[in-house]
Amino acid sequence: MRLTRYTDYALRTLLYLGANEPRQSSIAEIARAYGISENHLTKVVHQLGRLGLVRTIRGRGGGLRLALRPSEIVVGAVVRQTEEDLALVACFGDGACAITPACRLRHALAEALAAFLAVLDGYTLADLLAGGAAPDLARLLGLPEPGGDRLDSSGAGRP
Repeated sequence: MRLTRYTDYALRTLLYLGANEPRQSSIAEIARAYGISENHLTKVVHQLGRLGLVRTIRGRGGGLRLALRPSEIVVGAVVRQTEEDLALVACFGDGACAITPACRLRHALAEALAAFLAVLDGYTLADLLAGGAAPDLARLLGLPEPGGDRLDSSGAGRP
């Protein structure tokens, strides 16, 4: 199974926002930190907002923040909500295969997909940020460590 780039960007955005809590972030800084398309990320963030996972604040001083506590964001749910199609093979959708009536592969693949999602359901964003991961992510993404202030281009601190 391979997740789409869309889901990858959604998960990375949530990790970024979680590592940057309680500060706000912008799409531009997230895109820059990961070296990804700002235009594509805008679409991802829009859906995360519609799903109630990200709060977007418009205008001057606006930005993005998590809309829920990291412990309330279940990775498996994010995957289900951002993947268009979790069908591992074509017969999952329409059953158009000559061996469908006798096929056990379809059942095995369905069981594997359920197990994959069950594992992801066992993780929240908080789990992915726990045990020192948030400060490590913050450092790797060029964010200030939790409790630290970020400097703007003039050298002055900002929240």
